[in-house]
Amino acid sequence: MATILAHITIRAGKEAEFEAIARELYSASHNDEPGLRRYEYWRGQDPRKYYTLLAFDDHRSFITHQVSDHHEGASPALGQVIEDIRLEYVDPIHGASDLPPTEHQTAPDDADDLTSEYTDRFAATVAAWWHRMR
Repeated sequence: MATILAHITIRAGKEAEFEAIARELYSASHNDEPGLRRYEYWRGQDPRKYYTLLAFDDHRSFITHQVSDHHEGASPALGQVIEDIRLEYVDPIHGASDLPPTEHQTAPDDADDLTSEYTDRFAATVAAWWHRMR
């Protein structure tokens, strides 16, 4: 499993563009990604702040999302509207979420270069203290 909370700051005046991209990504991801559990966007309380919750069957499904044609195709437009983004791996609390624990996976032996690069770049950071709480 891989569950991520993305903290996103949008460039001033680019909120409507970001929301249009988010709607397209939401639709394409839910239509084309069988390993997807949750993929949702929210506006935050502070101006230009957004959040995305992403949950996948496993880390490899998250990487498949990252290298998908729809995500890669949206990346240049996202780069024009996003000022800052921070991905935070989160771990569901057993009995308070229906999602399984977040775990890292390595790239498959036959992975292409982009998949291998993204597997390393977006390695699931599993906090040591989570294991004590499970």
